[in-house]
Amino acid sequence: MIKKILSSLIFQLLLAVVAGLVIGSFADASVMKIALAVKQVGGQVIFFLVPLIIFGFVSLSIARLNSNASKVLLFTFALAYVSSIGAAFFGMAVGYEFLPQLSITSQLQNLRELPELPFTLKIPPVMDVMTALVLSIFVGLSAAWVKSKEIVNLLDSFQQMVILLVQRILLPVLPFFIAANFSVLSYEGAITTQLPVFAAVILIAIVCHYVWLFVLYTAASLYARKNGWEVLKHYGPAYVTALGTMSSAATLGVALQCAGKSDVLRKDVTDFSIPLFANVHLCGSVITEVFFVMTVSQVLYGVIPPLATMLTFVFLLGIFAIAAPGVPGGTVMASLGIVLSVLGFDEAGTALLLTIFALQDSFGTACNVTGDGALSLALTGYANKKENDLIPE
Repeated sequence: MIKKILSSLIFQLLLAVVAGLVIGSFADASVMKIALAVKQVGGQVIFFLVPLIIFGFVSLSIARLNSNASKVLLFTFALAYVSSIGAAFFGMAVGYEFLPQLSITSQLQNLRELPELPFTLKIPPVMDVMTALVLSIFVGLSAAWVKSKEIVNLLDSFQQMVILLVQRILLPVLPFFIAANFSVLSYEGAITTQLPVFAAVILIAIVCHYVWLFVLYTAASLYARKNGWEVLKHYGPAYVTALGTMSSAATLGVALQCAGKSDVLRKDVTDFSIPLFANVHLCGSVITEVFFVMTVSQVLYGVIPPLATMLTFVFLLGIFAIAAPGVPGGTVMASLGIVLSVLGFDEAGTALLLTIFALQDSFGTACNVTGDGALSLALTGYANKKENDLIPE
């Protein structure tokens, strides 16, 4: 039993988090140079594999659908958009309710300067995330429409190669990457210095994540007529991985494993829904950003944006969230245009938003990843009701 616990992925990831915090608290500059190198190299390897994982799983799963595959994709994107918009409205309602009761006057303090990176290893992905996603959809759809067995067999072989890459490279690298990330945060003082300043705001955002996950899993359970706990109980390793990587894309390999352990999810659904939702469903990040832009506006400009302005921002953010890459800070970076144009933030407001968003980004990402399981459950229910649309031919 003990050996099983020690060898489990979730134990290794938690150990990596603790080790990173301890190392960062006591390390000197020379040790941090090693940690920075591990973080940089590990990140390059992981993000090089991400487009391959997306293409390997999404394209084959869509290709195996019949000629009605486009209906399934339309329903999938609809789920992601409805969840994101709902999360945004929820975050806005919480902001209007609680922010007037808070008094946030503290300002950010300077972080400890990191030593210079000893070297830089660049491993550019063969394509970016959005290119991989769109290419996967187009290749999968066209193969389904022409019913090409040759292409399906080729994609199947490629997927088997990707699975081995995840098992033998990505998963062994993950604990070192996570430990390096947390050692950097601990060394800088981002955890011990800046977190107390916005503790109340961040805590409210995290509670909102759990409330929204409850809403998603309850709704998905009712729609699919399945017990959502049979999905959620397997998501511990994915949640912890997301806390460490702050990236839905980097958590993709673990999320696929977690979804695969559920008895109520269909494998032909999760093989394309989990990689797809990792890039288009960012409900936790949306909740956080909506709540935080209202906070920053009150802190710097003395007023919460009016309802009409927030409604415009929310509807646009739902679209930008679908297009945002599943990488650290992807949602807020993709939406900076509407933060500047719709909300009228200046450089100070943008910098403050990016900073406090980064402090909780791991929790927002964990909510995103865990929420993907709920949407996959809903999609499984849709597949069961529309059986002829999903049976491979």
